[in-house]
Order: sequence, then structure tokens, then C-alpha cells
Amino acid sequence: MAWLARPDGAVIWHRHEGPREGGVTFVFFNALTGDADLWLEGIAPALEARGHGTLVFDHRGQRRSPVEADVAISLRALVEDAAALVRSEEPVRPVYVGLSIGGLFAAMVHREGAKAEGLLLLNTLREDGPRLRWINEALLRAARTGGLRLVRDLYMPLLMGENWLERHRHDFLLEDPYAPLAADAPELRLLAVGCEARWDFPWEEIAVPVVVLTGREDRLFHDEAAVARLSRRMPRAFRIDVPDAGHLIPAEKPEAVVEACLVLADRLEEARS
Repeated sequence: MAWLARPDGAVIWHRHEGPREGGVTFVFFNALTGDADLWLEGIAPALEARGHGTLVFDHRGQRRSPVEADVAISLRALVEDAAALVRSEEPVRPVYVGLSIGGLFAAMVHREGAKAEGLLLLNTLREDGPRLRWINEALLRAARTGGLRLVRDLYMPLLMGENWLERHRHDFLLEDPYAPLAADAPELRLLAVGCEARWDFPWEEIAVPVVVLTGREDRLFHDEAAVARLSRRMPRAFRIDVPDAGHLIPAEKPEAVVEACLVLADRLEEARS
């Protein structure tokens, strides 16, 4: 474990394990909520056991990378942090893996010069529009009103697959009262980044191999027509669908994420030979 100090006072926690000969290094980009545990609990160890390296980190404001209230949390800051981390660590044969908006961060980092051999986008692709803006603004308002517990109670049935919901129903809709987040809470400031993001990214400029991994039970962000259109804009993209998972595939089907990583690594190796 290590920390990267940023010029504005943020400190980015990260864990970097190098690959064995012939392996790649998977660099994991978190969503706005949660933290690196999503990758560390099963996905990173499984890939390391297959000879690949991993680089995981928490965005500024997430659990292992706390910031003071006067340190900015913005889309630009998060992208610059990730780019600086990749340049500092110099992972061997990096392959970026991004969950949700983390995939957009990964694509931005790659486009801005921190090169990667490939990208794995987990439920990332979406288009700007009134519906997406409404969703992001409502998420932020719910957090202001009742904290992340209210956000989870409202949105988990839309984010997660049926099997996961049946197993975890007892963890939600509890009788405890909701409590709002303070205006300067890092969780709230991270959610605000979702309102700031613009999704008109030039996907056609991503020339490396890309896996588009889609949980078909994501009922909040998944728009099949949009995913199909955006996937076609990337010249070397191919799709893998997970029929019985929702938005947070690493939590529901970590084995599907591991398999997608290995498929991408195999394709990269074939391209080198």
C-alpha cells in the first residue's frame, strides 16, 4: 500500500502488484460511490493468481483517500489524480477497467496521454439527455435529504439484479431514521461529480481493444440502443453481456469481471504474437 501526494493537498491511496512475465496490469477505476474493496475482495486476487498485475486506488474523498473540506472534488481533479498515479507507478502493460463513470474516467485518462493497451468498460456507456440529468440530480437530492441509506433504499432495486436483491433485501428498508449528509461531506461532493460529467466523449478515438461489459438487469442506466450505438463507434470494441446482473457487476458477478479481464488479456496477447 502507498499514497500519492497531489499538489492541492489530496493524498491518493493505492495498492500496486506487478505481473509475472507475459502478464498485463489491470488498473481499476472506481465508481463515485464505494471504494477499492469492490476489486480487492475477489477480482484482483483472482487475476494476480493468473499472473497478472493489479493497480487499485480510491478516488479523493473515498474511504482510503480522505480530503479536507477545502480540497476540491471535481471530475477534472479525479481524472488528473488517476493520470498522475498511472504515470507515477508506471504499471507494466496497463489495461484500464472502469465501473460506471469510472469507465469514463479511464477513457479520459487514456485519451489525455496515459496510455493503456486495452479498456474494459463496465456499464459505462450512456448518452447525455434529460433522463440522465434527472437521475443524477435526483441521486444528489436524495443524498442531501437522507444520506446514502436513502439513496440505496430508493435505487438498489433499479441497480441490482433480481438474485442479488432477493439475497440482500434484509439489509435495506430498515426502521432506522434517515440522516442527511452535511453539505461538505465527501460522499455528497463525489455524487455532484455525476451531475458535472458530460458524456459526449469521442469514443471513436479509442483505438485499443475495448470490452463493453453490460449487466442486462441494470434498470437505471442501461439503454441498449445507446450502448449499441456507442460501442460501434469504437473500432476495436466487442461486447460481453451478463444476463443476470445489474449495474454493479463486480458485486454481483465478480467471476464475470475476472473472465472478461482474461478474455481481453488473451486478445491482447494474440495481437502481439
